[in-house]
Amino acid sequence: MDAKRALDAAAGDFEKAKAALIAAGIAKADKKGDRAIGAPYLEAYIHGGVGGRIGVLLDIGAETDFVTRSETFREVAKNIAMHISFAAPETVEQLLAQPFVRDESMTIEQYLKTAITKLGENIRVNKFTRYQI
Repeated sequence: MDAKRALDAAAGDFEKAKAALIAAGIAKADKKGDRAIGAPYLEAYIHGGVGGRIGVLLDIGAETDFVTRSETFREVAKNIAMHISFAAPETVEQLLAQPFVRDESMTIEQYLKTAITKLGENIRVNKFTRYQI
């Protein structure tokens, strides 16, 4: 119904309706930003498979373990860990500001907000460690 309302408001212009839905989703995600994270999740990623030279441990969480067990959440965690292995941010703040390597039209923060909109819960990157040998 949201999509239909957005299309009606945009007078049938698909791109305008899409932009309006994205903006509305980000606004909803911003409202959820203060919610407590009660379900931590640890994602491990080794670039290059067995014998890889770069590894990442990512501490990311959501509000409930129901969400952290979902395929969508785990894909988000894996994508962020993969991004860290490639882009080598030093802090969480730096990470959130970086363009997402899989879609440079958005930052990691925007990618997280998109996931928050899909999953309906706050998601937060708590910390990460990147190892390179």
